[in-house]
Amino acid sequence: MMSNVRVRFAPSPTGPLHIGGVRTALFNYLFAKKHGGSFVLRIEDTDQNRFVEGAEDYIVKSMEWLNIPFDESPAKPGQFGPYRQSERKAMYKQYADQLVAEGKAYYAFDTAEQLDTHRKDHEANGKTFIYNWHNREKGRLVNSLVLSEEDVKAKIDAGEDYVIRFKSPQDETLVLQDIIRGEIKIDTNILDDKVLFKSDGMPTYHLANIVDDHLMKISHVIRGEEWLPSLALHYLLYDAFDWDAPEFAHLPLILKPTGKGKLSKRDGDKLGFPVFPLEWNDPKTNDVSRGYKEDGYFPEAVVNFLAFLGWNPGTEQEIFSLDELVNTFDLKKVNKAGARFDPDKTKWFNHHYMQVQSNANLAEAFKNSTSDLADIDINYIEMVIDLVKERATFVSDFWNLTHFLFAAPKEFDAKALKKAIKDDTKPLLEELVGVVEQADDSSKDTLQTAVKGWITSKEIGFGKVMMPLRVALVGALQGPDVFDIMFMIGKAESLKRIQNLIEA
Repeated sequence: MMSNVRVRFAPSPTGPLHIGGVRTALFNYLFAKKHGGSFVLRIEDTDQNRFVEGAEDYIVKSMEWLNIPFDESPAKPGQFGPYRQSERKAMYKQYADQLVAEGKAYYAFDTAEQLDTHRKDHEANGKTFIYNWHNREKGRLVNSLVLSEEDVKAKIDAGEDYVIRFKSPQDETLVLQDIIRGEIKIDTNILDDKVLFKSDGMPTYHLANIVDDHLMKISHVIRGEEWLPSLALHYLLYDAFDWDAPEFAHLPLILKPTGKGKLSKRDGDKLGFPVFPLEWNDPKTNDVSRGYKEDGYFPEAVVNFLAFLGWNPGTEQEIFSLDELVNTFDLKKVNKAGARFDPDKTKWFNHHYMQVQSNANLAEAFKNSTSDLADIDINYIEMVIDLVKERATFVSDFWNLTHFLFAAPKEFDAKALKKAIKDDTKPLLEELVGVVEQADDSSKDTLQTAVKGWITSKEIGFGKVMMPLRVALVGALQGPDVFDIMFMIGKAESLKRIQNLIEA
């Protein structure tokens, strides 16, 4: 077991949590628990312009629903708080100033308009503008590398807007390590001088991220592939501060079910599946986005299918409890290639977890889902659930599978009537009424023995009676075993429904 493993999930509260983010949180949690470590939630809210009210609460509630608890968070502080970057604001400036004082970063006073002019000039000549070693000291850009100390101080004292940029090295080759991707080489000449501190007094993601990970003693940074381009800068920052860097692991993208590109909300809307763990009501537009919870998925199913998006245990086993995932998980078994999202597979997982739910819990959920069951005894609903559970994927499936067990059919399916009703059907059903009236209905088996014995004695095909009997009871050629239905609804109701078909 590794010593002092500390990982963090560090989302930005800019909207609902995409299942890609949930997958990142899950892999961090599994890794931490596998190695007896700590799983930390840090809210990275330095970008106040994109802050969305309610997003942080949504993130926390999503993790609670999935039963993935944090060891430390804004609501459960440890010794490394605060756990929101906005509350750590005062500490970042000193680190940015330290880099400037050591000549590893510099003040840049270029306005947005000036930078836009440089970009357009480069584009006109078929080039790409990069703010770095190539042009930072040529005099065209306004920064402390070309200005005198007096001019820099005068600009700052005058309240001119400035940013602090990292001074990326020239003519170096970085050799970086990633647990999932192995060795990565980067030519520093292609790197730009990233902004570390903004004119609004807030750090950028890059500075705050590095400082926080260091101060919170994060040992492993497990994050999405989209952060790979930042890996070189982050290594350089650790080196600039003379800090030990954590180990990095960049998870593969979750790809859309068909075509190219990563999974988006649009894919879910188009193909009819959610991409968020919980329903999200946008506070600005009031648009409502679907959630896995509200769509009827079990949290265990969501955790199980997310674990397989990019990771494989190397065995045939597909069903894992959270504890089993913890014991089996290995970052080295995470794939580099993107993981294709399969909506049908997610339903397959949910169907499995439906089967292991208790009938009592499912009956309660089913009863709460429709007013049609308000007056129905919960014990009867449990018996109904037991009959059809194997055919259900969601609680919402139960009504279509069982409505005839609560109320007689009001009409008969036309195709079923055409297939089941023949010239001699009515006399057979009339005779069947007498058989059922005399039958022992103390169990399904006694009913079955009586009816099947009569059919056999008449030397007719079972379909001539069983198909119209099913139509009478259900209204269609579907449903569980006919004798289960008869036993559940009782002899009197069964006779009434048979008579209804005879008179139809």
